[in-house]
Amino acid sequence: MDAIHFLCFFIFALAFIKSSQSLNSTDCGAGYRRPAYTDISVECGTTTIGLAVLVCPVIYTGYNESLLVLNSIMNDPNCKGTLDSNADPPVVRFRFPLNQTSSCGSIFRTTSTSGTGIFSDFSNIQTVNVSGIIRSNDPTTGTVTYNAELKYFYSCAYPLEYLVNNTQIDVSASSIAVKDNNGSFISTLSLELFNDADYTSPMTIPPFGIELRTNIYVQVKATNLTSQYYVLLDRCYASTSPYPTNSTFFNLFVSCSRDQLTTMSENGESQNARFYFPAFRFIEQQNETVSTYYLHCITRLCERNTCPVFKCNGNRKKRSVETTTPEPDGVTDSTTISGGPIITKSDNTLSGSNNAPGASIGLGVAVGVLTLVCIVMISMAYFFFKRLHPSTSKMLHN
Repeated sequence: MDAIHFLCFFIFALAFIKSSQSLNSTDCGAGYRRPAYTDISVECGTTTIGLAVLVCPVIYTGYNESLLVLNSIMNDPNCKGTLDSNADPPVVRFRFPLNQTSSCGSIFRTTSTSGTGIFSDFSNIQTVNVSGIIRSNDPTTGTVTYNAELKYFYSCAYPLEYLVNNTQIDVSASSIAVKDNNGSFISTLSLELFNDADYTSPMTIPPFGIELRTNIYVQVKATNLTSQYYVLLDRCYASTSPYPTNSTFFNLFVSCSRDQLTTMSENGESQNARFYFPAFRFIEQQNETVSTYYLHCITRLCERNTCPVFKCNGNRKKRSVETTTPEPDGVTDSTTISGGPIITKSDNTLSGSNNAPGASIGLGVAVGVLTLVCIVMISMAYFFFKRLHPSTSKMLHN
């Protein structure tokens, strides 16, 4: 039994030693070559950024994974690369959070441009760019070295303006997942409707619609999002189309302009944005049993200290919205979150035995008054006829 235990321990030790050793040229095979521009891949995640550098070209140049340094940070173990020899081909992986205080020296730079397409109502559309560099640390001592310096640059651009489009209103919560490598925060956003001001009871819309003037509580929420960004709603509107295309629409609010019946509860103050409005119907659907429409929100993710800048200020275009909403033009990384329609009841139609009692009483009174008027008029006509033609009246009596 001891021999078996010793053999198992020996095999485990060999495996551990093998796994802890760096790769060499014989392990690389065809990957043992000069470095190329394609040797780094970048994963722009919603909460972290992941980097992967092909290790065999690094070995070819005279280095190993321990000599690759992220943004000149040498002593932080969270910023060191990890060899993944199980990958094909093998890579050195780095991963750090999207947080300026713990992003391993990455540079955060926010730029602003004028909006185009569906964002054309806003003159300040922001994008945050996160960038940095992985360098080789040459261990050679002396005056000269024969090792080329390696530099791997990375960059992730995240737009901070998104179109959140909810067409499944009868679902308690609706969100979608997108590929992280497109550098978008949209997969963290969801739009939900609630029955109550505490935003705890999800709204379920019955087949025949909700009553007019029923308060609809709307929440756009960010989950699994780095804490340095808040949610700010720039525009929310309802349209008769499930997509933000050319159709009849009604603005609940656009920037500083708000419909008088729309109430903002929270906006740009946390990772929840909330407002509510009374249920209405579109006049063009007056001949239909129910009025069906869809809710769309253009949502901005703003850095916590810059959110107040975007809450009604001169940087926004204060002009009326055109009668049509164009398709997004030149806007990337915007994703639509979809669900079911908002359905409101049309005016009640009275028929048959369902007529209100007051209607029957009113009709009876009207008939009685009309009959009385007719009797009075006939009596007066007979009286004047008798006065004007007495002889005729006597003959009638005889």
